[in-house]
Amino acid sequence: MPYSDFDVESLARYLHLTPQQVVKLAERGKLPGRKVGGRWRFARPDIHRWFEQRIGLSDEDELLEVESVLRQASPAEEQISIAAMLPLEAIAIPLYARTRNSVIDSIVEVAARTGWLWDPKAMADAVRAREDIHPTALENGVALLHPRRPMPQILAQPFLALGCTTCGIPFGSDVPLSDVFFLICSTDDRVHLRVLARLSRLLSTSGFLNALRQAPDAQSAHRLIEEVEQKL
Repeated sequence: MPYSDFDVESLARYLHLTPQQVVKLAERGKLPGRKVGGRWRFARPDIHRWFEQRIGLSDEDELLEVESVLRQASPAEEQISIAAMLPLEAIAIPLYARTRNSVIDSIVEVAARTGWLWDPKAMADAVRAREDIHPTALENGVALLHPRRPMPQILAQPFLALGCTTCGIPFGSDVPLSDVFFLICSTDDRVHLRVLARLSRLLSTSGFLNALRQAPDAQSAHRLIEEVEQKL
């Protein structure tokens, strides 16, 4: 069932960890769970919100730990590269939008330029529904837009889109205005989690966001991302 709780084994499969790692994280209070009849249970919405909020606000050491944990089950996997997943045609500087809805529509249109997004309306509707449940805006002025679940049926491959508006836009009731927007188009949960972790490390790099906000065009923004990511 799509909204049923995780147990230890199913959450381990979902996060691509071992059951022992899940239990250890839960016992240390690093996963939002509860014990029912002596067994750990994890509510799916709580896990999603915990992961997104945690990596969005974590310091460098915590982000390194998250990224490391996500790779432990499959150490042979290649490192996620934000620059490689973000083609130039999927960057809009500036992004012409002044409201939450126009941001979503505009960034989806930018993503569709790649030819990898086959149904822009379905993506925009899914992102809007996700934002209605829980805004993805972070305290640093960045919003990490994405559907509630990956949508492989309308994507040729996983990729990212980026837009920077010329002024801040109200995007979350509990955070300042947002002006940097990433759209995460994932084909499976595994890629989605690893992209979130990698992207959060990039965003937490000292000076990166200020430099990105000053980038005059897509080429400059992409070059900046490449240069900073190579140092991670």
